[in-house]
Amino acid sequence: MRHVDFAPLYRSTVGFDRLFSMLDNVSQPEGGQTYPPYNIERTAENDYRITMAVAGFSEAELFIESRENTLTVKGEKAETEADQSVEYLHRGIAGRAFERRFQLADHVEVRGASLKNGLLHVELKRVIPEAMKPRKIEIQSVGNQNAKAIDTEAA
Repeated sequence: MRHVDFAPLYRSTVGFDRLFSMLDNVSQPEGGQTYPPYNIERTAENDYRITMAVAGFSEAELFIESRENTLTVKGEKAETEADQSVEYLHRGIAGRAFERRFQLADHVEVRGASLKNGLLHVELKRVIPEAMKPRKIEIQSVGNQNAKAIDTEAA
């Protein structure tokens, strides 16, 4: 994949550096990381869900952190004595540690997480601040304002 140079844009823009660094990170390959598999779903207009297949991990072995528009999900398996005493002929169920990072858009908040049947569900919601929501502007006609002014003078 080609590397894009954003340097000319830095000279004429202010406050977009986070966007450019995010585009830079997205364009770099993840090193072929495919574990654990995950889905990103849109459940409503402003609601999203990330579902990760984390078979074999308990709630205590999973860590979820949201910081500065980045959601990080980590899984660390604790090695037990039972695991050491077992000789595997084939080990197809991965139990290795992982770390997945997701870039969240502005105003997207993590609402909760649940683990059911080996699937970790992380619920996300885009909360638009009141100042950014569209608002209706009332149109006042010039004729009505004059009429009110005349009525108040007559009284």
